[in-house]
Amino acid sequence: MTTSTILLLLLSVIIAAGLSFYQYLYKVKNQSKLYWFLAFLRFISLFSIFLLLINPIISRKITEIKKTPLPIVVDNSKSISELKATKEASELYQKIADNKNISEKYDVQLFSFDDEFQSLEQLDFKGNQSHIDGVAKNLKQLYRNTNYPVVLFTDGNQTMGNDYVFSFQENTSVLPVVLGDTTTVFDLKINQINVNKYAFLKNKFPVEVFLQYNGNQSISTTFSIQNGNQTIHKQIVAFSKDKRAQSISVLLNADKVGIAKYKAVISSNIKEKNTVNNTKNFAVEIIDQRSEIALVSVINHPDLGSLKRSIETNQQRKVSILKPEEVKSLQNYNILILYQPTTSFKAIFEQNKVAQINTFIITGTATDFNFLNQVQNDLLFKMSAQKEDYLATFDSNFNLFSQANIGFENFPPLEHKFGTIAAKSNVNTLLSARIRNVQLQNPLLTFTENGSKRNAYLLGENIWKWRLENNLNKKSFEDFDLFTDKIIQFLVTNASKKNLNVTYESFYNSGESIEITAEYFNKNYEFDDKAQLTIQVINSKTKASKKYDLLKATNSYKVNLDGLEAGNYSFKVTEKQSNSSFSGSFEVLDFEIEKQFVNPDKSRLEQLATNTNGKVYYPNQIENLIKSLLENENYIPTQKETIKKSPLIDWIWLLILVVLSLATEWFVRKYNGLL
Repeated sequence: MTTSTILLLLLSVIIAAGLSFYQYLYKVKNQSKLYWFLAFLRFISLFSIFLLLINPIISRKITEIKKTPLPIVVDNSKSISELKATKEASELYQKIADNKNISEKYDVQLFSFDDEFQSLEQLDFKGNQSHIDGVAKNLKQLYRNTNYPVVLFTDGNQTMGNDYVFSFQENTSVLPVVLGDTTTVFDLKINQINVNKYAFLKNKFPVEVFLQYNGNQSISTTFSIQNGNQTIHKQIVAFSKDKRAQSISVLLNADKVGIAKYKAVISSNIKEKNTVNNTKNFAVEIIDQRSEIALVSVINHPDLGSLKRSIETNQQRKVSILKPEEVKSLQNYNILILYQPTTSFKAIFEQNKVAQINTFIITGTATDFNFLNQVQNDLLFKMSAQKEDYLATFDSNFNLFSQANIGFENFPPLEHKFGTIAAKSNVNTLLSARIRNVQLQNPLLTFTENGSKRNAYLLGENIWKWRLENNLNKKSFEDFDLFTDKIIQFLVTNASKKNLNVTYESFYNSGESIEITAEYFNKNYEFDDKAQLTIQVINSKTKASKKYDLLKATNSYKVNLDGLEAGNYSFKVTEKQSNSSFSGSFEVLDFEIEKQFVNPDKSRLEQLATNTNGKVYYPNQIENLIKSLLENENYIPTQKETIKKSPLIDWIWLLILVVLSLATEWFVRKYNGLL
């Protein structure tokens, strides 16, 4: 309190006393107790009002004890139940939490986790995933810049997230309590299967399987892959004490369009404690992406054979070299490659006005440019009779698809008539033309998009020399063939826009997140954030139906269908206002990842403890853990003294005192007839 405030308070006392004396005692001959009491009440009222006006700052010391936080985190996943450690986990964490000495030293906070991290309310050990990495991230957010220990009750078997061994912050000492029997038991396990979600019809697709063995003896096992009731692959796999893991690579045939379901199985003659992990289902969606391509030309040229060989390196492409009159129906083809068009191509261009098939036009010295100007609206050709050689310049800003520069600038020149080529619509140029070191405005390879229609233009012949040059430089045609494949892929893709687009997978594993995403666009193909989207999901076997709302996210709508049982499902997404809809189907495969474990992952928990300067404990060592926490001098409670300053006007009781003193004074005067 400052000197000026003290002087004001003294002055307030004098003024309040003076006014009170003058009011009740100065001219009164009989100074009875009543007048002294009234003067006192008036003094209290006046002085209190003066105090409120002066509003001095009151300082007071507050002493508090700051304890180190002690988060106790319990694994609530199904694997704890499978390892028969549920009772153990419940009893042990409670033993620490209820310890009075621990509570005096630490700020004990209880958490649980499965796929999510939450405050511990009730343990049921029914979580479908274990996300220990999520524990580390959440604790990091809760206790920033704090040095504290963590007691982690878990089996150490993580099924989602990043490697938790390196996830905890440096100032955190992790004390894992290993749940489950650590005794090594005989076990064969399919640890992981790597397979693409999609495969192309009539192709072979790779499957990579990782097998794991727990045991001390040398054994011979049988590994097989089944498709329905048919075994399509079978082999003998040997394990030993020193060889506990094997990887198997298999090529399977994609011979039927649709979702192909497979089962990987490993077995032996020895009885196992856990056979759930001996099988694992997987599925592949086989799609028919074959493209029928018509390569139309009236002349014979080395370019034709070179293009056919290059394009057909992708087994999903088939190229037919035809004369214009041999093209009967454009509906038989996905892409038209028109090589040096002339008036003989007129019927093809007329048909394509209706068919709207994407086209790759290649021009050269034999092209009729007057005719070409009449039948397309993308480029305007003003060509002379003079021939010229054009070199290529690569445009790194090209963004229609990803294409690396494979040395285009060093390729032999393409031959073409001399002149100017101007764009009549929006074009996206990958290669532009130059004559020796003079850069021209003419494109050499360019692309256009008009609604769903896509076209490509190569303005020069002798591209066969490019393929040959690529092989001479790289000892392979691969770069050039990939270049042509990307051009064809761009043209084969349907660019038509839909109001309602839905993204989903053809199959999911039971227990994992089943998320379906939708986008809805208005008539201007702008994202509509006011759409009302619902999804109806029907179990194909039971016909049970459920309806969900899709919730708005960033530029999309999402719904989570967690909790669906294994089986086949059909669904329909509907937009309420426009009645636009999308139908599809998916399958939930029977696979519970939390049932795959026979032992806790002791080694990883030991590594975690080492990395964080902690120590691994086992259930029979819980007293040692409590003792260690109590004796650890790094986590001693600290006493903190703070000075809290508050203005007197915040003191409500002073206002109440003013009101009471004034009310009492009025009542006494009224009662005694002094008003």
